[in-house]
Amino acid sequence: MSLKLSELCRFNEIVIQCHDNPDADALASGFALRWYFSRQGKEARFVYGGGQEIQKSNLVLMNENLEIGCEHIKSLAAPELLITVDCQYGESNVTAFPAAHVAVIDHHRVSGELPELSEVRSNYGSCSTVLYEMLRDEGIDINENRNIATALYYGLMTDTGDFTEISYPSDKDLRDIAVFNKSMVTLFRNSNLSIDELRIAGEALRNTTVDEKRCYGIVEAGLCDSNILGIISDMFLEVDGVSSCIVYNILPSGIKFSVRSCVKEVKACELAGFVAEHLGGGGGHLVKAGGFLKKDLIVKAGIAYEKEAISRFITGRMNEYFDTSTIIHAGEYRADLSEFARYRKKEFDLGYVQAKDLAEPGSEIAIRTLEGDVDVTVTEDVYIMINVNGEIYPISRAKFERSYRESDAEYVYPGEYPPNVINNAVGERLPLLPYAKSCISVGGDGIYAKELTGRVKIFTMWDREKYYLGRPGDYLAVRADDVSDIYVIEREIFLKTYEPFEA
Repeated sequence: MSLKLSELCRFNEIVIQCHDNPDADALASGFALRWYFSRQGKEARFVYGGGQEIQKSNLVLMNENLEIGCEHIKSLAAPELLITVDCQYGESNVTAFPAAHVAVIDHHRVSGELPELSEVRSNYGSCSTVLYEMLRDEGIDINENRNIATALYYGLMTDTGDFTEISYPSDKDLRDIAVFNKSMVTLFRNSNLSIDELRIAGEALRNTTVDEKRCYGIVEAGLCDSNILGIISDMFLEVDGVSSCIVYNILPSGIKFSVRSCVKEVKACELAGFVAEHLGGGGGHLVKAGGFLKKDLIVKAGIAYEKEAISRFITGRMNEYFDTSTIIHAGEYRADLSEFARYRKKEFDLGYVQAKDLAEPGSEIAIRTLEGDVDVTVTEDVYIMINVNGEIYPISRAKFERSYRESDAEYVYPGEYPPNVINNAVGERLPLLPYAKSCISVGGDGIYAKELTGRVKIFTMWDREKYYLGRPGDYLAVRADDVSDIYVIEREIFLKTYEPFEA
């Protein structure tokens, strides 16, 4: 998936939409995209939905001073093309407007099926960076328009905690290259909270709940712009003994919440999804996330829509999350194989790529997986497997040779969207399929596996910093030829690709 802005110019009636309650990154991204279309002689409208207009002082100033012109709307006649920026069409925080065609430009984790016209770079610190690179790829210098450069710089700054969370070179490039209006950025930075919002934050922090055993905190805030929840979360996370937290407020239509985490054992995006499961939606980044619980679904679930009942529900969800999750570190975990059955892979046509074909040995690449990105150091012995449903995982050459045999057949990718890896040194997205070759699984020594009855977080041999999540019904697997290699296999994939081992 590699969308070029020029591909969108075949449409005439274009509307750009950011998420409800837009933040600086969303405003900057849509602003830059509309600027691009104006350069191409196309008039595009920039809008957002939801029940509230922009209220935060810094965003009001940004919208006005940079002449962004983002409109708050309640309805929209279906345009020929609707492009969502800094969000994904169909998410709970994006008002669903009709359109003949939909495109997505975003930097969050993929939350569902994407339209064909999509560019999602989940490792980037901001959507502003995505737009900066897409404009650059079209030969456009953002510094030709100082307001654009200022907006993109400020969007990146706010989405990366004043640049403290920057890790990708592309984000650093935007930070260093943008020729921005310093006085405006200073004005925006020092207008982040109104006096009323400061009082709301202070009052909320006076009524915190901290679970010292599980190291999490909960705060209920009063009615405020949803961005204030994030500010309160950031402040709360700095408290000693609080490694993750949730801050929420009760709105007429549902519960808006913000989640933060500062430990690798808790992905903020996963915790947000767990809290919102069956009642709304949640997601975001590893350390910052949020979501929304719909009032009608809460009531339908038998939960009274009042302060005390909601407090009990959120506390219960947080306790359940921590109490039902087992953490496993490959290499340290010793499986009791008497609880496992032995299986081997059925004979399947699969794909593989030698990592050295993608980058020089010694380079760091990020392999895109369903559970996140796995950072791998390229060596002569690293292979990247493409499984039957298109899922990707790394494997050593020795294990490849024991479990697969090469095939001369042309490789045919089974998935809908072609996979990529990212070269961390240059921030370049590399398509796997041009390098993919065919192989056939031959079973080898097989695996030991058992069905999971609870949630398991596994830090694999390949990535000690980010875990894979196993849910009830999935399978915990241990390689028979290397019991230190432990991982999760999603239930559908396991049943499709494995059979009982017969010596």
